[in-house]
Amino acid sequence: MTVSFTSNWKDLLEDLLQRGSCAGADLVEVFLERTDHLGLLAEQDRITSVNPAFTRGAGLRVFLNGRDGFVSTNDLSRDGLTRALDQALAMLGLESQALQHSEAFSGLQALNDYGLSKQDWLQRCPDLASASLRMLEGTDQLQRLGQHLQVRRGSYSRDWQEVMVAASDGTFARDIRLHQSTGLSVLAADGDHRSSVGRRYGSTDRPDDLANWNCQASAAEVCESAGTMLRADYVDAGQMPAVLANRFGGVIFHEACGHLLETTQIERGTTPFADSVGSLIAHPAVTAIDEGLSGGAFGSLSMDDEGMAPERTVLIKDGVLERFISDRAGELRTGHQRTGSGRRQSHAFAAASRMRNTYIDAGPHQPEELIASVDRGLYCKTMGGGSVGPTGQFNFAVEEGYLIENGNLTKPVKGATLIGDAKEVMPRISMCANDLELAAGFCGSVSGSIFVTVGQPHIKVDSITVGGR
Repeated sequence: MTVSFTSNWKDLLEDLLQRGSCAGADLVEVFLERTDHLGLLAEQDRITSVNPAFTRGAGLRVFLNGRDGFVSTNDLSRDGLTRALDQALAMLGLESQALQHSEAFSGLQALNDYGLSKQDWLQRCPDLASASLRMLEGTDQLQRLGQHLQVRRGSYSRDWQEVMVAASDGTFARDIRLHQSTGLSVLAADGDHRSSVGRRYGSTDRPDDLANWNCQASAAEVCESAGTMLRADYVDAGQMPAVLANRFGGVIFHEACGHLLETTQIERGTTPFADSVGSLIAHPAVTAIDEGLSGGAFGSLSMDDEGMAPERTVLIKDGVLERFISDRAGELRTGHQRTGSGRRQSHAFAAASRMRNTYIDAGPHQPEELIASVDRGLYCKTMGGGSVGPTGQFNFAVEEGYLIENGNLTKPVKGATLIGDAKEVMPRISMCANDLELAAGFCGSVSGSIFVTVGQPHIKVDSITVGGR
């Protein structure tokens, strides 16, 4: 695909922003987008699904007295964009007028183009034939390394996106983004014994990642876990300490606490931490970060979907709540300063305050120290799916778990579910190890599904409800 959004759009965008400003809007924003998506699914030894998709469109938003109106369109002509803007204005009771000078808008800045060095990324990505061969290589490695496998699956997804953002505060920026993810999963069965295991790996801004993917190592990780859990005993339910492994173990913090630190939750009145800045909300062992800067991480970005450069935001420091994750609307309505976190799935959504790379930071301990400190409890090596309530109540399945007895890992157990509430569990995270790692994921919320990173070192929770048999 050739470059579409250049500085040649400036005159049209300035006319739109002037039109909205003359109508009386406090701020007008235009988000332009083009995407090129490819999805593949390999099952057993065949490619069973190929899913290409292309989009092109714009989202137009206007603000007035803390309220906003948003309209999206696939018509990027002058007439199409003007109609969409007029509809957004009408939502707020505003009417567009003949173009005239408005002191509210003095023109766009020079284009801040983050995409200049990324022009060839799409061409450097693997084509359909190459991606298909890599996925079939993955399912072949599963067959070679696994035992009792009934189902073998491999998936690949590539998402290329070009965006341009213009706003009546002068913002004028463009970027190109690239996200790729691969996944392997198996179902193992032997008589009455069953285990289902999956892993997903993802990166941003690395066109050669699929070519460099070590599918043998990934397949070995999945097969080893499936084999271990195939004949594992069921865990006994109860209240007990737990040690959660690094990488995707961070999904619990992301879901149960991270969302509560987005300004959208303050606006809705659904976070218990709305008035807790400066207060102790977690154990002093806990420092939590949200940032968009880690090279190659799934949630990293050169600019957010409102044209702001990312930053490293310390959410919790030594247990004390420091900041909220905020976008333009969040700053306007709650007073919490923007953090470069205005994100959206596509032009069809208005941006909202969303996480990027969100993790509990490393601590001083070795992972073995956490396990050795537990007389009897649960070690959660890999987390599975789960659900979270609007104010932080959660339950998450443990995909691969082990008993801890007298400070040692003993037998594998399955069927465990971690149940709790963010406000209660955060003060119980008493130890953090020094082995921070990140993992790719997807997050759904008010502005759609976006690419994020979760993460943590090994952490110890002094007491948590474990559901089981």
